[in-house]
Amino acid sequence: MEISWMRQACSADVPAMHRVRMSVLENRLVSRQLSEQDYRVEIEVTGRGWVIETEGNIVAFAVGNAATGSIWALFVEPGHEGRGYGRQLHDTMVAWLWEQGHDRLWLTTESGTRAARFYEAAGWRQVGETADELRYELRRSE
Repeated sequence: MEISWMRQACSADVPAMHRVRMSVLENRLVSRQLSEQDYRVEIEVTGRGWVIETEGNIVAFAVGNAATGSIWALFVEPGHEGRGYGRQLHDTMVAWLWEQGHDRLWLTTESGTRAARFYEAAGWRQVGETADELRYELRRSE
């Protein structure tokens, strides 16, 4: 039986987070390159990140941006989907962003993806779109 746990991300996790990010089959990075510094800013300056470790390896991560109220990243490595990691990271990140004082959160993702269906099932509503992505928002419950 594999043992998994979630913890707050730190700078040393960035290479593994990027490995997970680049391993996904949907919402692939095509329009820009991310540097390790981009991750560090997001988890140390403008927001916070969390990772899920299984047997010593990071297999999923999420990053919320407190400055903008956005979901910067939420990715699960192929082969580790369907175990609840994404939802656990999502719920922790959303709760933290609410604690930062936001009443409305936002994210973008590609249309027709499992990610879009995941966010819709979690209560996010599509509010717009660009040429290649959908914009979703989540409002704090009254």
